[in-house]
This record gives sequence, C-alpha cells and structure tokens, in this order.
Amino acid sequence: MDAIPPSPFPPGVPLVRIRDLHLTVPSAAGPVNILRGVGLDIAKGEAVGLIGPSGSGKTSLLMVLAGLERATAGSVSLAGQEITDLNEDALARLRRAQIGIVFQAFHLIPTMTALENVAVPLELAGLRDAGGRARAALDAVGLGHRLTHLPGQLSGGEQQRVALARAFAPEPALLLADEPTGNLDHATGQAVIDLLFELRRRTGTTLLLITHDRDLAARCDRQVHLSDGRVDEAVAA
Repeated sequence: MDAIPPSPFPPGVPLVRIRDLHLTVPSAAGPVNILRGVGLDIAKGEAVGLIGPSGSGKTSLLMVLAGLERATAGSVSLAGQEITDLNEDALARLRRAQIGIVFQAFHLIPTMTALENVAVPLELAGLRDAGGRARAALDAVGLGHRLTHLPGQLSGGEQQRVALARAFAPEPALLLADEPTGNLDHATGQAVIDLLFELRRRTGTTLLLITHDRDLAARCDRQVHLSDGRVDEAVAA
C-alpha cells in the first residue's frame, strides 16, 4: 500500500483560525474601528458565506486574511501558520502558494491575453508548466477558445471567468471571493457563481465568500454574519 502523504498541517486544526482580530485605521475625525475582536474558525474544505451590511467590515476581514491589510491586534493563522507577523515578502509568497482571490472588479492586466493573465502568476510562483496549467484552467471555465484575447475583447462574464481560472490554477488551499458577481447582470452572475461552486467541488478548495445576497450565502456550508466589525451569529446553511 502506498504511504499516506503527510498532512500539510496538524489534523483537527482549522485551515483558518482568527482570534480577537482588530483593525483600526486613522481618519480626519479620529481612529475608526473597523474590526472589533473578530473570532472565526474555517475548517479545511468548508464553504463559508460571510454576510452583513455595507460597512460591517467584510472586505476588511478578507484583506487581512489575504495579507493585504495589517491587523491592529489579534491573530490569524492559515494551515497552522501564524501570518500576522510575516513581512511583505513572506506574505506575497503565502498568497502565491496558499490563497486565491476573486474580487468584484476583475483586476486583469489589460495588455495581457487571457492565457498570459493566468500563466504569469503561475510563473512568478515558480510552478512548472505554467502555460499548460493556465490552458487547463481556462478550459475548465469554458474559455479554451479565447486564450489569445485581451480583456477588452472579452465580455464581463468572460473576464470574471478568467479571474476564476487565475485564482484556481495554483490549486490554493483557500479561495477568497468578494462579491464576485457585483459587476455582472443577474444571468451572467448566476452562471459565474455556478462555475465557482463547481470548481470548488472539483478541487475541494476551502471557500470564504463575501456577499450581501442571503440566497447565495445559503449555498455555502455555513453562514457567518458580520455586523459593526463583530461576528454576531453563525448559522448552518
């Protein structure tokens, strides 16, 4: 029998562990407390829908998880590794190796083709056969026939599909999605969301989905409500 490969982190430990997380930013009117002691665990392979009103801190929490915003206090660990004290280079390596991000805006490089937008991050991460992996990722989102098209030659739905391919291609442990259909019409947005959940099902990637849509959040395994910078309820979907 083949040996079982070692687990990338201790069994039983949540993939994401957040403890007493605070984020305070300066403003002309004085300090603004955006996150006020957030605590949250996300299990490996779980899909969590994060819901709450505008200004509740949802996107700020995502930015801290992605290492794009520094927390004021508290701790965040990913796969058993504390990330809040990592330097910028280490955070960049962590994102390349462990985290995929899909934003409301597509954030594609306008002078690069669809294939290049997916392949270049793989090359920067030092992954072998970046071109082949990028082609496979674009095939998986139904864009194998649009490899050489620039973002300006693609529809909004197609651009978000490229963004999904880019996020899933490195096989991240955690996918962060912030209102991924916010710039799309209802029908196109529904198709993109169906694709996102199908890709997650195939890969087993852990998902944190930020949305204001309770019906969309209900497609996740669990819903977490954020209000005024605090988690105030967690409801099984």
